[in-house]
Amino acid sequence: MYWQEVTPSGGDKTQPDIDTTDPANYDWSRFDPIFAAAEQRGWPVILTVSGPVPRWATRSRRDNVTRPDPNKFAQFMTAAGRHFGSKVAYWSIWNEPNHPAFLQPQYDRRHRPLSPAIYRDLFEAAQKGLKSAKVPNPRMLFGETAPTGTGRDVSPLAFLRGALCLSSTYHRTSKRCAKLSIAGYAHHAYTPKAGPNFKHTGKDNVFIGLLPRLTSALDKAARAGAIPAHLPVFLTEFGIQSTPDPIFGVPLQQQAEYRSISERIAYDNPRVKSFSQYLLKDDQPRKGLTGSARYGGFESGLLTSSGKEKPSYDGFRLALAVRRRTRSSASIWGEVRPARAAGTAMLQIRSGGKGAFRNYKTVSYNRLGYFTVTAGYAKNRQYRLAWAAPDGTAYEGAPTRAYDY
Repeated sequence: MYWQEVTPSGGDKTQPDIDTTDPANYDWSRFDPIFAAAEQRGWPVILTVSGPVPRWATRSRRDNVTRPDPNKFAQFMTAAGRHFGSKVAYWSIWNEPNHPAFLQPQYDRRHRPLSPAIYRDLFEAAQKGLKSAKVPNPRMLFGETAPTGTGRDVSPLAFLRGALCLSSTYHRTSKRCAKLSIAGYAHHAYTPKAGPNFKHTGKDNVFIGLLPRLTSALDKAARAGAIPAHLPVFLTEFGIQSTPDPIFGVPLQQQAEYRSISERIAYDNPRVKSFSQYLLKDDQPRKGLTGSARYGGFESGLLTSSGKEKPSYDGFRLALAVRRRTRSSASIWGEVRPARAAGTAMLQIRSGGKGAFRNYKTVSYNRLGYFTVTAGYAKNRQYRLAWAAPDGTAYEGAPTRAYDY
């Protein structure tokens, strides 16, 4: 939820003459049907409240992301809390605050990070606003960080330390920073084209293959008394970019494989509480442009921009990740989504990238749809999951190759 989009006169420099804590003065029409549909399905909702903000709510009035006013944000969060209340399972504060598209300035003239302190003030303002709204025990997520620093944006672990007033060795740098009451840390653990195994040399970056860096940092911060111990991690955005993006995109089959491997990495980490897919549908190409300029958005969808299903669409419903263990065996992890009770699915195989699949092994999944089994490995073998839903509908997952990871 971008603050600017639900607020009257969001592009004006002058604040409208309204009670900014009154939910009746905001336009929630885009979100109310989503909450109603989620409630109907029994789905808990994580709501990320973020900038861009109304221009009148910034210190400079120059744009919609530079130094948002914490007091005005507290008032907005009071209104949001009064309107949505207990319908929100988790409140996540700000989208990628370590990225200049959502919060500025990131650095001062001497290239010292500024955004962490700005973010902490906004987070504490959000807590104040929800308390004023009398939301009972709101569970709040901290961070929602982008995975890497580039010189323009602050690396996520450097951002974490700065926002918690910790040194590079995780010691307290200020007595004015009290211990924060937070329910978890949110992060966007995207990985580049190299895939889930990618290990970046920057020690403060956190991709999907480097989640232990994040949990280790959180534990050090807890030992310093900055946050509660054993905080869970919420991966609130994740996706693998595919073709036709010529810079970041991988082939369509590989997108499905990388996505499932990444989900397995998240599943295997006991601290990870949630794993999200972004997007459902690719962003629209930019008209009149070519090459990388044409695909400046996200091509991480399960559907193309025209709505055609990619292999990752079936691979999301029936997730499958195959890890080669030896010359003749593999560890296979998967999920039947959405399973409502324990059951069975069929693991199928074929030799090479073409031809029909044949039934190979029945697998039993738990009430959440997950399973892990050992199966045979052979060079050029491909695997697939087949499943019959309770209503009799037959589904087939994406063809999947074995990887070393």
